[in-house]
Amino acid sequence: MAEVLIKNLHKVFDRTEVVSGIDLSIKDKEFVILVGPSGCGKSTVLRMIAGLEDITKGEIFIENNKVNDIPPKDRDIAMVFQSYALYPHMTVFENMSFGLRLRKFSKNDIKVRVDEAAKVLGISELLDRRPKQLSGGQRQRVAMGRAIVRNPKVFLFDEPLSNLDAKMRGQMRIEIKRVHQHLNTTTIYVTHDQVEAMTLADRVVVMKNGKIEQIGTPDEIYNNPATGFVAGFIGAPAMNFISCKLEKGSKGLYANITKDIVLSIPKEKNIKLSKYVNKAIVLGIRPEHISENKQKNSLKIVAKLNIVEPLGMETMVYFPINNTQICGKVSPDNTIQNGKVITLYFDSLKFHFIDPETDLVLN
Repeated sequence: MAEVLIKNLHKVFDRTEVVSGIDLSIKDKEFVILVGPSGCGKSTVLRMIAGLEDITKGEIFIENNKVNDIPPKDRDIAMVFQSYALYPHMTVFENMSFGLRLRKFSKNDIKVRVDEAAKVLGISELLDRRPKQLSGGQRQRVAMGRAIVRNPKVFLFDEPLSNLDAKMRGQMRIEIKRVHQHLNTTTIYVTHDQVEAMTLADRVVVMKNGKIEQIGTPDEIYNNPATGFVAGFIGAPAMNFISCKLEKGSKGLYANITKDIVLSIPKEKNIKLSKYVNKAIVLGIRPEHISENKQKNSLKIVAKLNIVEPLGMETMVYFPINNTQICGKVSPDNTIQNGKVITLYFDSLKFHFIDPETDLVLN
């Protein structure tokens, strides 16, 4: 059982603590993604798991074995890097088999392993080529193949798709998902791209400033963010944040945004918010929950559009509220232009309320 357990993990460079007390348990065969902005410590955590960075404090276990002082080559892990790290003078076959040759595997065993990995990755016809003859996506497949032939307990991916264009990233996401389903090996993947995190992971670990903000399934992270940071980081376009004042009226609580925009709050959310009456609060709502479609819990606003962004399958519209740019999503069949005044509806059941002092989501 290739479980990975991280306990109270710290990393200090000089006097700067870049990882601050990480606790994380990764189950056997699970695909876990560490995601967050540049500098949040996610790659450092991965490198400590791999043994490429010393641990300042804490413990890492792989398959119930503490690996703090075990050299990288003896941890039975395989790592795929952002830079591919292929030997330019070697063929694809030689690159993929290099680690096995160092470990004195037989020629027959090497051939069987390389052929099987190449078949899984769809690069069997490339085995005689050299890296300069390959596209970026093909090079990344070779780097993955070099890891697969090792048959490790744990795969580690460090931002493997960052050097690819948008179309190739989409294709490679599908390939990585397919390979994981085929091999069923514990996988830890680092990225700053929240789309990769949402589409690939069994569980997502959102990091900020060396700490874990939230752990959950993609659905949990997206629909029930624990903090304003998570709410804003996950989702494209990002969640809208609107400053308002919470007030109480005869029919319940209201979010007073402007004199013209006062939004009633569903009764389901009133209990948790009651102690914030007459206080400043932040209302969060995702663009897809601001649309031209009226529903049972919709709240109407009139908006003057200053940007219209047609995207083919959908159209994004932007308009100001209290000097804050708000994004909504409308049907592409809705022929609208900049400067037009339209009626939009907020889905009040999708409101998120955030304490501006603690950044905690309150509902």
